[in-house]
Amino acid sequence: MGITEQAVRPGAIDGLLIITVKQVSDDRGTVRELFRRSAFLEAGIDIGAFQQINLTRTTQGAIRGMHAEDMDKLLTVATGRALGVYLDLRDDSPTRGKVETYDLEPGVQVFLPRGVANGFQALTAEVEYLYCFDNEWRPGMAGKAACPLDPALGVDWTEPMIVSDKDRNAPTLAEVLS
Repeated sequence: MGITEQAVRPGAIDGLLIITVKQVSDDRGTVRELFRRSAFLEAGIDIGAFQQINLTRTTQGAIRGMHAEDMDKLLTVATGRALGVYLDLRDDSPTRGKVETYDLEPGVQVFLPRGVANGFQALTAEVEYLYCFDNEWRPGMAGKAACPLDPALGVDWTEPMIVSDKDRNAPTLAEVLS
């Protein structure tokens, strides 16, 4: 039997955390502990109570994002692999405008503070991407968005790229930061 303990490390964006979840594996497979409040509190993460949890099924090449709503987020992939892209759009942040990318696979989570944009691209045939929010999404809620294809982000998306019109027509990074 193999046990991997939870580990938390800071990202380059202020407040962004990369979490390796506790995992127990044996000849039957693997159990991943996606959330244990006491373990998160021990690591200094107080996400509060989840108010909404979404699971997206995304096909290879599809890009979702970049969206920064008024909510803290805990993100992971349940199946497949994704390129996670994060952009600090907070006006008062010391890392404002910084972009960070991570290869996401089951067992790796990202904690994003409110105001940091989230986007991702599915790298495998199918990706199930799990979002846990401390606030319910509602039309018109405070937040910002940026075009994921803006060259200023410096993201190396892979072909094919499937992007919604809404995301393709979002403001550029320069427009959001001005």
